Amino acid sequence: MSGAARTGTGPAVDRRTGAPLRLRPRSIVALVLVSLVGVAAFGWPLLVASSSVLAQATQTPLLFAVLLPLLLAVVLAELADGGMDAKTVAMLGVLAAVGAALRPLGTGIAGFEPVFFLLVLAGRAYGPGFGFALGSLTLFASALITAGVGPWLPFQMLGAGWVGAGAGLLPRLQGRAELGVLAAYGAVAGLAYGFALNLSFWPFVVGQASTIAYVPGDPVTANLGRFLAFTLTTSLAFDVPRAVLTATLVLVTGGPILRALRRAGRRAAFDTPVRFESTTRSQDPDRSPDLDRSPDHGDAWPAATGSEPPGDPRSGR
Repeated sequence: MSGAARTGTGPAVDRRTGAPLRLRPRSIVALVLVSLVGVAAFGWPLLVASSSVLAQATQTPLLFAVLLPLLLAVVLAELADGGMDAKTVAMLGVLAAVGAALRPLGTGIAGFEPVFFLLVLAGRAYGPGFGFALGSLTLFASALITAGVGPWLPFQMLGAGWVGAGAGLLPRLQGRAELGVLAAYGAVAGLAYGFALNLSFWPFVVGQASTIAYVPGDPVTANLGRFLAFTLTTSLAFDVPRAVLTATLVLVTGGPILRALRRAGRRAAFDTPVRFESTTRSQDPDRSPDLDRSPDHGDAWPAATGSEPPGDPRSGR
């Protein structure tokens, strides 16, 4: 009788997290590079010197809006090539769909965006690589659903990817301490996300005559003061509710959701390859396999019984 033995021969899965997406050195380099470009894309008004050519060009964010999608595509492709099997893709697709469905629930309500708590918990359970991919894909999918595709979308995708990745980089804790740290992180991440998104469109939305407008060529400290005034005036009422809601949802639902995600990761045995090995047909090394097979049907036949194989049923014998 033939059979197959299913044995995992790959690296052991972390029993505490079941992390499905292990970061290879190339993936880490790609993430760091796209993050550095993202920092430049978000903060160029505050990072460049007044004598720089970039400081004089208000079209600079549009160049980054074209560059960021290409870099994000390269990073996601590198992450997929580095260890996304079918189970990981399935988990990523399910959570991205859930996040895309959650985001429109806060539409029309100032700052109430329930999607961020999911990014925090999934990034915590499955690691920074998975968190980055989930954040980027969730914002992309939700933009398709809500017709929110525009030059702001790459900045939103990168910001959400940072939120998910940051949760996966937090120190290991357990119980209430873990939930407390995650809630605090969710609040800070909610505020930081709004702060970063403000930087991405601030040079465009305020006229030069305003006292809170970006002034090309002005010193960094002067533009920083105007930006803080712009944030306090226009978006703080959105950023604070986002931070409070994220922290509250993490505290209320974080325990059972983290346990469910980790249990799913352990049961799926992410990142563990499977190898099939055939067993031998006979234990007697001197026995020819032909002696155990009938000439007509190829079925196993006990040669030790002394009986003859049955004749062909079509011959009547």
